Amino acid sequence: MIFNETTPKAHEHSDPFTRKLWSIIRVSVKALAILMTLVIILGIFDVVWMLYQRLITPPVFLLSINDILATFGAFMAVLIAIEIFANIVVYLDTQIIHLKLVISTALMAAARKVIVLDFSVNDHMQVISLGVVILALSIGYWLTCMKGKC
Repeated sequence: MIFNETTPKAHEHSDPFTRKLWSIIRVSVKALAILMTLVIILGIFDVVWMLYQRLITPPVFLLSINDILATFGAFMAVLIAIEIFANIVVYLDTQIIHLKLVISTALMAAARKVIVLDFSVNDHMQVISLGVVILALSIGYWLTCMKGKC
């Protein structure tokens, strides 16, 4: 469910039971924010460890194209986690799921897939499908901006 400006806030419900449920949801979202912070920190450690392992493997300090692509993928995974954390924080602040932020996070995830895509393994239908997804997300982002939500 996507909330908007007309969706009642947790404290605006007249029913005490509904208010209590909303407070449980709010605590759950805070727990998700804490867990996402942990994921980001562990992701950074993973990027550092992976880069270290690849740099000390002979030939030392030389990265193959596969090493570089794997490193890019790990970096992008951390950036996507940061975007998801931003979504959670915006929701905590406003209790509104911002469509532009969600679409931009999805675009970043699709871009990560393009960066790490191994064309020797994936067939043309997977590449076309990914292109269609990126096109649809881009159009959705553009339409959101055209509607004045940017």
